[in-house]
Amino acid sequence: MYEGRRTLRRLPDGWTERPYEHLDVVPRGRVIGAEIRGADLTRPLDPAVRAELHRALLEWKVLFFRGAHLTSDQQRAFARCWGELETNPLLARGAAEDIVRFEKGSTAAPTFENVWHADVTFRERPALGAVLQLREVPPVGGDTMWADMAAAYDNLPDGIKARIDGARAVHDFIPGFARFYGPEQLVPYQDEFPPVTHPVVRTHPETGRRTLFVNTSFTTHIVGMDRAESDRLLGHLIRQAHVPEYQVRWQWQPGDIAFWDNRATQHYAVDDYAPHRRVAERVAIAGDRPY
Repeated sequence: MYEGRRTLRRLPDGWTERPYEHLDVVPRGRVIGAEIRGADLTRPLDPAVRAELHRALLEWKVLFFRGAHLTSDQQRAFARCWGELETNPLLARGAAEDIVRFEKGSTAAPTFENVWHADVTFRERPALGAVLQLREVPPVGGDTMWADMAAAYDNLPDGIKARIDGARAVHDFIPGFARFYGPEQLVPYQDEFPPVTHPVVRTHPETGRRTLFVNTSFTTHIVGMDRAESDRLLGHLIRQAHVPEYQVRWQWQPGDIAFWDNRATQHYAVDDYAPHRRVAERVAIAGDRPY
Protein backbone atom coordinates (compact mmCIF):
# COMPACT_ATOMS: atom_id res chain seq x y z
CA MET A 1 0.00 0.00 0.00
CA TYR A 2 1.26 3.50 -0.74
CA GLU A 3 0.30 7.14 -0.50
CA GLY A 4 -0.27 9.41 -3.45
CA ARG A 5 -2.68 9.88 -6.29
CA ARG A 6 -4.07 6.77 -7.93
CA THR A 7 -5.12 6.18 -11.52
CA LEU A 8 -8.93 5.99 -11.52
CA ARG A 9 -10.00 4.77 -14.93
CA ARG A 10 -13.60 3.61 -15.11
CA LEU A 11 -13.96 2.70 -18.80
CA PRO A 12 -11.92 0.20 -20.78
CA ASP A 13 -9.44 1.44 -23.37
CA GLY A 14 -11.19 2.55 -26.53
CA TRP A 15 -14.57 3.12 -24.84
CA THR A 16 -16.13 6.55 -24.84
CA GLU A 17 -18.93 8.00 -22.73
CA ARG A 18 -22.31 7.54 -24.39
CA PRO A 19 -25.69 8.73 -23.14
CA TYR A 20 -28.31 6.29 -21.94
CA GLU A 21 -31.61 6.67 -23.76
CA HIS A 22 -33.83 4.37 -21.67
CA LEU A 23 -32.36 4.69 -18.17
CA ASP A 24 -31.14 7.25 -15.69
CA VAL A 25 -27.69 6.20 -14.49
CA VAL A 26 -26.65 8.01 -11.30
CA PRO A 27 -23.01 7.48 -10.25
CA ARG A 28 -22.42 6.41 -6.65
CA GLY A 29 -18.66 6.02 -6.88
CA ARG A 30 -15.75 7.38 -8.88
CA VAL A 31 -15.00 4.17 -10.79
CA ILE A 32 -17.59 1.71 -9.52
CA GLY A 33 -21.27 1.75 -8.63
CA ALA A 34 -24.30 3.45 -10.17
CA GLU A 35 -27.93 3.69 -9.18
CA ILE A 36 -30.37 2.87 -11.99
CA ARG A 37 -33.64 4.75 -12.23
CA GLY A 38 -36.42 4.27 -14.74
CA ALA A 39 -36.22 0.48 -15.11
CA ASP A 40 -39.18 -1.64 -14.01
CA LEU A 41 -37.70 -4.96 -12.92
CA THR A 42 -41.08 -6.47 -12.11
CA ARG A 43 -41.84 -6.88 -15.82
CA PRO A 44 -39.95 -8.64 -18.63
CA LEU A 45 -37.16 -6.39 -19.85
CA ASP A 46 -37.49 -4.67 -23.19
CA PRO A 47 -34.45 -5.65 -25.32
CA ALA A 48 -33.29 -2.03 -25.53
CA VAL A 49 -33.48 -1.66 -21.74
CA ARG A 50 -31.67 -4.94 -21.22
CA ALA A 51 -28.92 -3.79 -23.61
CA GLU A 52 -28.43 -0.53 -21.72
CA LEU A 53 -28.42 -2.32 -18.37
CA HIS A 54 -25.74 -4.64 -19.69
CA ARG A 55 -23.63 -1.72 -20.87
CA ALA A 56 -24.09 -0.03 -17.50
CA LEU A 57 -23.00 -3.23 -15.75
CA LEU A 58 -19.79 -3.36 -17.78
CA GLU A 59 -19.09 0.33 -17.25
CA TRP A 60 -20.01 0.60 -13.55
CA LYS A 61 -19.50 -3.04 -12.34
CA VAL A 62 -22.34 -2.89 -9.79
CA LEU A 63 -25.84 -1.48 -10.31
CA PHE A 64 -28.31 -0.49 -7.61
CA PHE A 65 -32.11 -0.33 -7.83
CA ARG A 66 -33.94 1.37 -4.97
CA GLY A 67 -37.13 -0.21 -3.66
CA ALA A 68 -37.61 -2.79 -6.41
CA HIS A 69 -39.44 -5.19 -4.07
CA LEU A 70 -39.23 -8.17 -6.41
CA THR A 71 -40.83 -11.50 -5.69
CA SER A 72 -38.47 -14.46 -5.75
CA ASP A 73 -39.70 -15.42 -9.22
CA GLN A 74 -39.21 -11.86 -10.51
CA GLN A 75 -35.71 -11.75 -9.08
CA ARG A 76 -34.86 -15.05 -10.77
CA ALA A 77 -36.40 -13.91 -14.07
CA PHE A 78 -34.33 -10.71 -14.02
CA ALA A 79 -31.11 -12.63 -13.34
CA ARG A 80 -31.91 -15.12 -16.13
CA CYS A 81 -31.67 -12.29 -18.64
CA TRP A 82 -27.89 -12.74 -18.21
CA GLY A 83 -27.68 -16.53 -18.30
CA GLU A 84 -28.41 -19.77 -16.51
CA LEU A 85 -28.70 -19.67 -12.74
CA GLU A 86 -26.37 -21.66 -10.54
CA THR A 87 -27.02 -23.44 -7.23
CA ASN A 88 -24.83 -23.51 -4.15
CA PRO A 89 -25.44 -26.46 -1.79
CA LEU A 90 -23.06 -24.96 0.78
CA LEU A 91 -25.40 -22.07 1.59
CA ALA A 92 -28.93 -21.88 2.97
CA ARG A 93 -31.64 -22.22 0.34
CA GLY A 94 -34.49 -19.77 -0.21
CA ALA A 95 -37.78 -20.38 -2.01
CA ALA A 96 -36.07 -22.27 -4.86
CA GLU A 97 -32.86 -24.26 -5.19
CA ASP A 98 -31.16 -21.43 -7.08
CA ILE A 99 -31.94 -18.82 -4.39
CA VAL A 100 -29.50 -18.42 -1.51
CA ARG A 101 -30.94 -16.93 1.68
CA PHE A 102 -28.78 -15.01 4.15
CA GLU A 103 -30.71 -14.59 7.38
CA LYS A 104 -28.96 -13.26 10.44
CA GLY A 105 -30.07 -12.00 13.82
CA SER A 106 -28.88 -12.24 17.39
CA THR A 107 -29.01 -16.07 17.38
CA ALA A 108 -28.39 -16.84 13.70
CA ALA A 109 -25.39 -18.79 12.46
CA PRO A 110 -22.54 -16.76 10.95
CA THR A 111 -22.63 -16.06 7.23
CA PHE A 112 -20.26 -14.64 4.63
CA GLU A 113 -19.64 -11.22 6.13
CA ASN A 114 -16.66 -9.04 7.08
CA VAL A 115 -14.34 -10.46 4.42
CA TRP A 116 -13.50 -9.20 0.92
CA HIS A 117 -14.19 -11.88 -1.65
CA ALA A 118 -15.52 -12.72 -5.09
CA ASP A 119 -18.21 -15.38 -5.20
CA VAL A 120 -17.45 -19.08 -5.79
CA THR A 121 -14.01 -18.65 -7.31
CA PHE A 122 -13.47 -22.24 -6.16
CA ARG A 123 -15.58 -23.33 -9.13
CA GLU A 124 -14.01 -24.13 -12.48
CA ARG A 125 -16.43 -21.56 -13.90
CA PRO A 126 -17.08 -18.92 -11.22
CA ALA A 127 -20.29 -16.92 -11.30
CA LEU A 128 -20.66 -14.21 -13.94
CA GLY A 129 -22.57 -12.07 -11.48
CA ALA A 130 -25.24 -11.98 -8.82
CA VAL A 131 -28.53 -10.26 -8.01
CA LEU A 132 -29.00 -9.57 -4.29
CA GLN A 133 -32.16 -8.24 -2.66
CA LEU A 134 -32.53 -7.12 0.96
CA ARG A 135 -35.77 -8.40 2.43
CA GLU A 136 -35.19 -7.06 5.94
CA VAL A 137 -32.79 -4.26 6.83
CA PRO A 138 -31.47 -3.43 10.31
CA PRO A 139 -32.18 0.06 11.66
CA VAL A 140 -28.47 0.91 11.51
CA GLY A 141 -25.61 -0.76 9.66
CA GLY A 142 -25.59 -3.80 7.40
CA ASP A 143 -24.17 -1.97 4.37
CA THR A 144 -22.36 -3.76 1.55
CA MET A 145 -19.18 -2.53 -0.17
CA TRP A 146 -17.78 -3.41 -3.60
CA ALA A 147 -14.25 -2.90 -4.93
CA ASP A 148 -13.20 -2.47 -8.57
CA MET A 149 -10.47 -5.04 -9.14
CA ALA A 150 -9.53 -3.54 -12.51
CA ALA A 151 -8.62 -0.29 -10.75
CA ALA A 152 -6.73 -2.39 -8.20
CA TYR A 153 -4.68 -3.97 -11.01
CA ASP A 154 -4.12 -0.67 -12.82
CA ASN A 155 -2.40 0.80 -9.79
CA LEU A 156 0.02 -2.02 -9.06
CA PRO A 157 3.70 -1.17 -9.51
CA ASP A 158 5.19 -2.42 -12.76
CA GLY A 159 7.45 -4.82 -10.85
CA ILE A 160 4.46 -6.52 -9.24
CA LYS A 161 2.63 -6.70 -12.56
CA ALA A 162 5.66 -8.41 -14.11
CA ARG A 163 5.72 -11.00 -11.31
CA ILE A 164 2.07 -11.96 -11.68
CA ASP A 165 1.80 -11.79 -15.48
CA GLY A 166 0.88 -15.35 -16.50
CA ALA A 167 0.83 -16.63 -12.90
CA ARG A 168 -1.89 -18.97 -11.69
CA ALA A 169 -3.28 -19.50 -8.21
CA VAL A 170 -5.16 -22.31 -6.50
CA HIS A 171 -8.72 -21.69 -5.26
CA ASP A 172 -10.37 -24.01 -2.74
CA PHE A 173 -13.79 -23.82 -1.03
CA ILE A 174 -12.53 -25.27 2.26
CA PRO A 175 -10.73 -22.19 3.72
CA GLY A 176 -13.77 -20.00 3.13
CA PHE A 177 -16.32 -22.39 4.57
CA ALA A 178 -14.21 -23.73 7.45
CA ARG A 179 -15.41 -20.69 9.40
CA PHE A 180 -18.94 -22.10 9.36
CA TYR A 181 -18.66 -25.88 9.11
CA GLY A 182 -16.65 -28.63 10.78
CA PRO A 183 -14.35 -30.85 8.68
CA GLU A 184 -16.87 -33.71 8.68
CA GLN A 185 -19.50 -31.41 7.15
CA LEU A 186 -17.19 -30.35 4.33
CA VAL A 187 -16.08 -33.83 3.29
CA PRO A 188 -19.23 -34.61 1.22
CA TYR A 189 -18.54 -31.61 -1.04
CA GLN A 190 -14.87 -32.25 -1.77
CA ASP A 191 -15.57 -34.38 -4.85
CA GLU A 192 -18.03 -31.83 -6.21
CA PHE A 193 -15.68 -28.88 -5.61
CA PRO A 194 -12.05 -29.99 -5.97
CA PRO A 195 -9.37 -27.27 -5.91
CA VAL A 196 -9.00 -25.39 -9.20
CA THR A 197 -6.46 -22.98 -10.65
CA HIS A 198 -7.25 -19.58 -12.16
CA PRO A 199 -5.09 -16.74 -13.49
CA VAL A 200 -3.92 -14.33 -10.82
CA VAL A 201 -4.84 -11.61 -13.30
CA ARG A 202 -8.03 -12.32 -15.20
CA THR A 203 -8.93 -10.79 -18.55
CA HIS A 204 -12.54 -9.66 -18.56
CA PRO A 205 -14.18 -11.53 -21.48
CA GLU A 206 -16.27 -8.54 -22.59
CA THR A 207 -14.27 -5.42 -21.77
CA GLY A 208 -10.77 -6.85 -22.14
CA ARG A 209 -9.67 -5.19 -18.89
CA ARG A 210 -7.23 -6.99 -16.64
CA THR A 211 -8.50 -7.56 -13.11
CA LEU A 212 -6.95 -9.03 -9.97
CA PHE A 213 -8.59 -12.40 -9.42
CA VAL A 214 -7.40 -13.54 -5.99
CA ASN A 215 -9.30 -13.23 -2.73
CA THR A 216 -9.05 -13.95 0.98
CA SER A 217 -11.79 -16.57 1.16
CA PHE A 218 -10.76 -19.04 -1.51
CA THR A 219 -7.25 -18.36 -2.90
CA THR A 220 -4.68 -20.53 -1.12
CA HIS A 221 -1.38 -20.09 -2.99
CA ILE A 222 0.32 -19.18 -6.26
CA VAL A 223 1.37 -22.17 -8.32
CA GLY A 224 5.11 -22.86 -8.49
CA MET A 225 6.06 -20.28 -5.88
CA ASP A 226 7.66 -20.88 -2.50
CA ARG A 227 4.86 -20.84 0.09
CA ALA A 228 6.31 -17.98 2.14
CA GLU A 229 6.83 -15.88 -0.99
CA SER A 230 3.35 -16.78 -2.23
CA ASP A 231 1.83 -15.74 1.10
CA ARG A 232 3.60 -12.38 1.01
CA LEU A 233 2.61 -11.65 -2.58
CA LEU A 234 -0.97 -12.81 -2.14
CA GLY A 235 -1.28 -10.70 0.98
CA HIS A 236 -0.19 -7.63 -0.96
CA LEU A 237 -2.56 -8.36 -3.85
CA ILE A 238 -5.54 -9.13 -1.62
CA ARG A 239 -5.08 -5.89 0.33
CA GLN A 240 -5.68 -3.86 -2.84
CA ALA A 241 -9.44 -4.32 -2.37
CA HIS A 242 -9.13 -2.27 0.84
CA VAL A 243 -8.29 0.97 -0.98
CA PRO A 244 -11.25 3.39 -0.58
CA GLU A 245 -10.71 5.01 -3.99
CA TYR A 246 -11.63 1.69 -5.65
CA GLN A 247 -14.81 1.19 -3.62
CA VAL A 248 -18.49 2.02 -3.43
CA ARG A 249 -20.67 1.52 -0.36
CA TRP A 250 -24.43 0.97 -0.47
CA GLN A 251 -26.74 1.71 2.44
CA TRP A 252 -29.66 -0.65 2.04
CA GLN A 253 -33.36 0.02 2.22
CA PRO A 254 -35.96 -2.80 2.14
CA GLY A 255 -36.53 -4.10 -1.38
CA ASP A 256 -33.28 -2.72 -2.82
CA ILE A 257 -31.48 -4.73 -5.49
CA ALA A 258 -27.76 -4.86 -6.22
CA PHE A 259 -26.57 -6.49 -9.45
CA TRP A 260 -22.81 -6.92 -9.76
CA ASP A 261 -20.23 -8.28 -12.17
CA ASN A 262 -18.40 -10.98 -10.21
CA ARG A 263 -15.66 -11.08 -12.86
CA ALA A 264 -14.59 -7.51 -12.10
CA THR A 265 -15.33 -6.93 -8.42
CA GLN A 266 -15.03 -8.12 -4.86
CA HIS A 267 -17.56 -7.33 -2.14
CA TYR A 268 -17.75 -7.06 1.63
CA ALA A 269 -20.89 -7.32 3.77
CA VAL A 270 -20.40 -5.14 6.84
CA ASP A 271 -21.23 -7.01 10.06
CA ASP A 272 -22.07 -4.08 12.35
CA TYR A 273 -25.78 -4.46 13.09
CA ALA A 274 -26.10 -7.04 15.91
CA PRO A 275 -28.47 -7.85 17.54
CA HIS A 276 -30.81 -6.75 14.74
CA ARG A 277 -31.98 -8.92 11.84
CA ARG A 278 -30.77 -8.69 8.29
CA VAL A 279 -32.32 -10.91 5.60
CA ALA A 280 -31.09 -11.04 2.03
CA GLU A 281 -31.67 -13.33 -0.94
CA ARG A 282 -29.21 -13.82 -3.77
CA VAL A 283 -29.45 -15.35 -7.20
CA ALA A 284 -26.17 -16.11 -9.00
CA ILE A 285 -25.60 -16.32 -12.77
CA ALA A 286 -23.37 -19.10 -14.07
CA GLY A 287 -20.11 -17.89 -15.56
CA ASP A 288 -17.29 -19.05 -17.81
CA ARG A 289 -13.73 -20.27 -17.34
CA PRO A 290 -11.37 -17.37 -16.44
CA TYR A 291 -8.44 -16.68 -18.75
